[in-house]
Amino acid sequence: MSRLKTADRPYDLVLFGATGFVGELTAEYLAAHAPDGLRWAIAGRSEEKLRRLRDRLTGADPAPKVGMLVADVSDPGSLRELAGHARVVATTVGPYVRYGDALVAACADAGTDYLDLTGEPEFVDLTYVRHDARARETGARLVHACGFDSVPHDLGVYFTVRQLPEGVPLSVDGFVTVSATFSGGTFASALGQFARGRALRAAAVERRRH
Repeated sequence: MSRLKTADRPYDLVLFGATGFVGELTAEYLAAHAPDGLRWAIAGRSEEKLRRLRDRLTGADPAPKVGMLVADVSDPGSLRELAGHARVVATTVGPYVRYGDALVAACADAGTDYLDLTGEPEFVDLTYVRHDARARETGARLVHACGFDSVPHDLGVYFTVRQLPEGVPLSVDGFVTVSATFSGGTFASALGQFARGRALRAAAVERRRH
């Protein structure tokens, strides 16, 4: 891999979709817990909403420490500009199979690390088919399911395996119960996947070919 130079980019992290339900939660967490010196920005399609969110995150600070970028999934040029400003782009804009591909393409081309919280297998498979080769060329790391869809299961299995003897075959079944409701984006993603059974299977077949 010939990783493109990203050290001189304005931001270490850009959060795309920051004014949505999950985006605001993520932005609030970053504002409270981001390490000193992290250069980060919020991004989305509405400058007015972004400004209101930034004002709320920074309070009365006359020199906001949170950057702001306007970008829209319907404008590939704005996504390319966004990717070129960041070392890492995190996105909460779903359903991803409908709105996510152009941003992945922009990050793969720019050598920008990309992460999302998708739970859509079709999107994951299509990302591999369409963008894995380019990402390998530029050194971009494309990481999916960095949210609820994977964290409890991954950490639960990791914890369990560490309690068991080493060097023996293991099979793990997981069960998760929650007391919560779906966000609008998650609900739309779930409905979309249920309605796209053929497309989902086709994407899986295409990935196996690659």
